[in-house]
Amino acid sequence: MNRIKNEWFGNVKNEVMSGLVVAIALIPEAIGFSLLAGLNPMVGLYASFCIAIVTAIAGGRPGMISGATGAMALVLAGLVKSHGIEYMLAASVLAGLLQIVFGMLKAGNLLRFIPSPVMTGFVNALGILIFKAQLEHFEGANITMYVLVVVGMATIYFFPKVNKAIPAPLVAIVTLTVLTVVTKMDVTRIGDMGNIAGTLPSFLIPQIAISMETLKVIFPVALSLSVVGLVESMLTAQLLDEKTDTKSNKNRECIGQGLANVVAGLFGGMAGCAMIGQSVINFKSGGRKRLSTLLSGVFLMTLIVALNKWVIQIPIAALVAVMIIVSIATFDWHSIKRMAKVPKTDTIVMLTTVIIVLLTDNLAYGVITGIMMSSIFFVYKISQTQVEKEETEEGIIYRCYGQLFFASTTHFMGKFDFDISNQTIGLDVTHLKFWDESAGDAFDKIVMKYSERHVKLKIEGLSEACEKLLEKTSVQYSIMPEFVD
Repeated sequence: MNRIKNEWFGNVKNEVMSGLVVAIALIPEAIGFSLLAGLNPMVGLYASFCIAIVTAIAGGRPGMISGATGAMALVLAGLVKSHGIEYMLAASVLAGLLQIVFGMLKAGNLLRFIPSPVMTGFVNALGILIFKAQLEHFEGANITMYVLVVVGMATIYFFPKVNKAIPAPLVAIVTLTVLTVVTKMDVTRIGDMGNIAGTLPSFLIPQIAISMETLKVIFPVALSLSVVGLVESMLTAQLLDEKTDTKSNKNRECIGQGLANVVAGLFGGMAGCAMIGQSVINFKSGGRKRLSTLLSGVFLMTLIVALNKWVIQIPIAALVAVMIIVSIATFDWHSIKRMAKVPKTDTIVMLTTVIIVLLTDNLAYGVITGIMMSSIFFVYKISQTQVEKEETEEGIIYRCYGQLFFASTTHFMGKFDFDISNQTIGLDVTHLKFWDESAGDAFDKIVMKYSERHVKLKIEGLSEACEKLLEKTSVQYSIMPEFVD
C-alpha cells in the first residue's frame, strides 16, 4: 500500500492541476501529429488518451507523459500514404508487441550505455525542436498573434511570483482564451486545426489480410516505431529521473509502452511514445506521480467529448506561449559554458547529436549517431597502449600498459624492436589486459617474430583471467607454456 501511495499520490491538488494543463497542451500536438502522418485528427487524440491511461498504470516512470509524437508520425507517414490507415493500425499493434518483447529481454538496461554528451545533445535538440515547431504558427499571422504570445509568456514567467498554488501555464491558457472570446478577436484557435468529433474511441481490429506479404509491409515500419519509441521514452524517463532525484524501472517502461501501443492500435489510435515536452510541462506544473499521467488522459477525453465547444475556442497563441517557455526550460544553457572545459570529443558528440536531430527531425537518429561516435572516440582513447623498454644486465624488459584488443593490436606491436637475435627478452604484462581473439593473435605474432630470431620470451605478471583467455585464443601460448614466469 505504501508503494502504491508513493507512486500514485503526492500533492493531489498539484497532480490534478498539472494533469489538466497537460491535457489542454496535448490537444494541438495530437492533432498536429495526426495531420503530419496524413491521418484524421481524432487518431492522434485517441492515441494520446489510450497511451496516457495505459502507461499511467503499466509504465515504469511515474509522472511521465506519453502520447502521439512527431517522431512516430514521421515513421508512419509513408505507410499511411501507400497502404492506408488499416495497415497503420496493424503496424502500431505490432510495434507494441515488439516493445513488450524488448522489455522482457531487459532492453531498458541498455540506457546506461548512453553517454552524457549524447544526453545533453538530446535535451538541447529537443528544446530547439519544440521552439522550431512553434514557428509555423506565426506564418501569415498578424500582430495580435505576437502580442498574445508575449502576454502568455509574461503570465507564465511572472504569475509564480504572485501565486505558486495554481500552475502558471493553466492561468495563461484560461486568461488568453477568455480575453480572445470576450473581445471576439480574429485569431487561430484549436478548432481551426481540424474536425474534432466529440466521441469516445471504440474497439476495432485492423482489417488487413494476415499473410507474409502483409508482414513484409508492416514489420519494417513496426520495428522502426518500436526502436524510435523506446529510445525517446528511455531518454525522457532518464531526464525525469534526474529532475526528480528518483529512479524508474526502464524495463517496465518498455513493456508499458508496448502495451499502450497495442491498446492504441486496437482503439483507432497511432503508435506513440514518451513526450518530453509534455513531461516537462507536467513536471513544471507539479505533476510527479502516476495520477497526473492518468488524469491527463482522462481530462483529454473529457475536454474533447464533454467540453468540445469550449476547447475549440482556446487560441493557438496560448499554447505556443506555453511551448516556447518549455523549450527555453528544456535547453541546457550551462552546456554552452561547459564546451570550453570538457574534452573536445564530448563537444563534438553533443553538437553532432543536435545537428543530426535538427536535420532529420528525429531524436532517435541523433541519439544513435551520438552513441556510435562516443563509442568510436572511446575505443580510440583506450587503444593507445604504452610499452616501456628497459635495458638491464639480464637483457631487455618490455613493460606493457593498457588494453589489448582488436583496435589496439597494431599500435601495440609497433612498440617492439624485432631487429635483435639470440637474446632473452622479458615481457611484463602486469598492467596489460588481454580482451579478445585479436589480443591472442597479436601475442602469437610477437612470439613467432622473436622465435624466428632465436629470441626467448619470458612473460611476467600474467593475470589468471588473461591466462585463461590466451589458452583459448593463442596457439603459441598453448604450445609454449614454458615462456611464462
